[in-house]
Amino acid sequence: MWQVLLPIFAILLVIAVVIIRRRVRANIRKMLMATPFPDDWQEIIDNHVPIYKYLPDDLKDQLHGLVHIFLVEKKFTGCQGIEITDEIKVTVAAQACILLLNRKTKYYPKLKMIYIYPHTYVANEDGVKGARLGESWQNGPVVLTWDSVQGGANNIHDGRNVVFHEFSHRLDQEDGDADGAPILESRSSYKTWAQVLGKEYEKLQGKTRGRRRSVLNKYGSTNPAEFFAVATEAFFEKARQMKKKQPELYEELKSYYKMDPVEWH
Repeated sequence: MWQVLLPIFAILLVIAVVIIRRRVRANIRKMLMATPFPDDWQEIIDNHVPIYKYLPDDLKDQLHGLVHIFLVEKKFTGCQGIEITDEIKVTVAAQACILLLNRKTKYYPKLKMIYIYPHTYVANEDGVKGARLGESWQNGPVVLTWDSVQGGANNIHDGRNVVFHEFSHRLDQEDGDADGAPILESRSSYKTWAQVLGKEYEKLQGKTRGRRRSVLNKYGSTNPAEFFAVATEAFFEKARQMKKKQPELYEELKSYYKMDPVEWH
């Protein structure tokens, strides 16, 4: 009899532990969301994340809590001799958490580690070496270069922000596939998403081949995953241009991110 019941008890115990952990984590996150934001962190954001000043006050309050959670749950490691400071951590966390505002979120659940290089590094993929500004490994770390983080944050109108780019990849990867389609609110949402983003992706490919200008960085023509990441950068930094030139794409991203950056700029 016990031989039959023991496996069942073991399964129930595992389930109970998982439930308890989730409740504890939820309570800790709730506490962190209500924790006062340190003055030195506020100074870092004011000085190094200029898009912050355009956020409505309610979004600023949300962001403070999200940054607390992010910095408790994610670890940073310096590469090539760079020292990890609060300036680096808060600057990265604030931009990464802007993508989570106003939405139900799992706080980048599979991300544990962020590697920071001082500047462009060389990566070897499939035997091919190439210079990188950042990358996001599915179920693995995010890698960023500090000079690119600073440059992307400081210019909020060029549609190029390495933190927005790499962390939008994390959102895309949450369903297990890096395919340009993050987890949406409903099944019906995927059809419109695919139609609009697919059409705009093809347009960008055509403009890239013809060397014509676009609101979006031509790197978005590489594949659907890169298109979503590049579109996210432009959505937050070139909102007016996107809304005017690509209104359907803007509306899809506005629906997904639950924000309207046109109102900020």
